[in-house]
Amino acid sequence: MGGEWRQVTWGDLATLEYGKGLRGYKNATGDYRVFGTNGPIGWHSEPLCKFPSVIVGRKGAYRGIHFSPEPFFVIDTAFYLKPKEGFDIKWAYYELLIHDINNMDSGSAIPSTSRDSFYTLPVLVPPEKEQKAIAHVLGTLDDRIELNRRMNETLEAMAQALFKSWFVDFDPVIDNALASGKEIPEELSERAKARAALGDKRKPLPEEIRSLFPDEFAYSDVMGWIPKGWEGTIFNELIELTGGGTPKTSVDEYWNGDIPWFSVVDAPRPADVFVVDTEKHITQLGVDNSSTKILPVGATIISARGTVGKCALVGRPMAMNQSCYGIRGKRGLSDSFIYFAVRQQVEHLQRGGHGSVFNTITRDTFKIIKVANGRVELTQKYEESVKPFLDKILLNNIQHGNISALRDTLLPKLLSGELRIPDAEKMVEEVV
Repeated sequence: MGGEWRQVTWGDLATLEYGKGLRGYKNATGDYRVFGTNGPIGWHSEPLCKFPSVIVGRKGAYRGIHFSPEPFFVIDTAFYLKPKEGFDIKWAYYELLIHDINNMDSGSAIPSTSRDSFYTLPVLVPPEKEQKAIAHVLGTLDDRIELNRRMNETLEAMAQALFKSWFVDFDPVIDNALASGKEIPEELSERAKARAALGDKRKPLPEEIRSLFPDEFAYSDVMGWIPKGWEGTIFNELIELTGGGTPKTSVDEYWNGDIPWFSVVDAPRPADVFVVDTEKHITQLGVDNSSTKILPVGATIISARGTVGKCALVGRPMAMNQSCYGIRGKRGLSDSFIYFAVRQQVEHLQRGGHGSVFNTITRDTFKIIKVANGRVELTQKYEESVKPFLDKILLNNIQHGNISALRDTLLPKLLSGELRIPDAEKMVEEVV
């Protein structure tokens, strides 16, 4: 560490300014982000803080540290940082991340951040040029994480849109009916008009896929109008369910092994689709002596108790606890078809759950879900079509994990001066 670093407190560098009460921000439109104690929560037409700054959570059991690169509004559950002297505000954001503000409780009924305690936090202040360099190194990693997230959102939306088009809206059947002149049921006429209006903008499917769809509809007592030759089926008849379990926590030999053990806290964002690692791990001995089982790559996991309906596609073999089900398709139904079918039905599953406060999903819940079931080959063609999207999402998730781990390693070392900028830049180049 260079001798020019200064040891001061955050009270020497800045003040914490109170946010203000605001109504209607959740559904509002505006140019300025509204922040609360846990991050962005809405929009407003005017900023409260007219410069980029750091938002510090003020009230609540969990209070976060957030950064806004633009002017913003902050409500009364949070503070914003107002510098007393010049420093790089992004460096300040990273510096504050190494402190546990949730331990700075004022002692009030609602857990709250104490400004007096905040002002006593020690901080090592490097020269501003070095502050910017530290912020650039860590910001490069955060930017790549954010880029991967946005890419995943686009790719997942494309895969989900194709699923809906083929298996929910039956667009290829409508297109075939329009081409052959077959009658389209009145209930689907608006959709048919919309498809016809697209004209040449409708991207034709490859013949090998198009020919797998019929060119007319038939009425099903179970599902209403569905593609002719398909059947209205109970979802439970298409899938195999696997239950989970928990090895005895009192036996150390069952835990901290190399087998990921999924619980709902490990559920990915919907756009990230896959789970590739978990918070807790178990040993093979733990698997052998409990009711949990190893799920293969491609299985779908759904949380069934507590937080119900969180879904994940298994990205590496793993076990799970008893609050989840593992789901595989029968008779060759593809994994991605099952995953997006489950996603599509989550709202129905939740409505079919039991209990007024904490809904649960049981094996019987899957027996009340009705789906239109077509040819197995279609689900495999769907898998082939979305495979490039899902493969890229999985790769992004793995890279995300590596980048996050590096960021968490570099953060305290850079801010303490233990690691110099050139060494950190080399480490970043190897990962990004």
